[in-house]
Amino acid sequence: MEQYKSKKGIVSKSPFELYMAFADMRNFVQMLPEDKRDMVQAEYDTISATVQGFSIGAKVLRRTAYSCIELVDWGNCPFPFKITLNFESIGAPDKTQFSVELEAELNFMMKMMIGGKIQKVLDQIVDGLVSVSEGRMPEGVSEDMLKNMKF
Repeated sequence: MEQYKSKKGIVSKSPFELYMAFADMRNFVQMLPEDKRDMVQAEYDTISATVQGFSIGAKVLRRTAYSCIELVDWGNCPFPFKITLNFESIGAPDKTQFSVELEAELNFMMKMMIGGKIQKVLDQIVDGLVSVSEGRMPEGVSEDMLKNMKF
């Protein structure tokens, strides 16, 4: 399995607030632009979508209250994976150190197609969440998308 770790970012939300925003997979759908929401199906523990012709889905494997959420591949995913969202208290009541880890079993073709982009995407997720928590517009996000983000 290939392993990727994002950088760590300080999010201006408490571990409780941040964890609760990610604990319910249905919240992810609300963060999408309205014209993309019908492409994604979500329940409390699962989320799935078709992205560039690939069906991909994830289900919650484990929740550790206010510190970690682990998701694994679910459905017709083209490769096995595990995503870990980390929420670490840093002593300030309204600050959380956030990071994302990904383990993925990529075949040669998938590694060539997306392997080099994974690290950049994980870091962009962290940067985007930090920006949103500070009231700034993340790069590549419209104001309409920002209005839909709740946490």
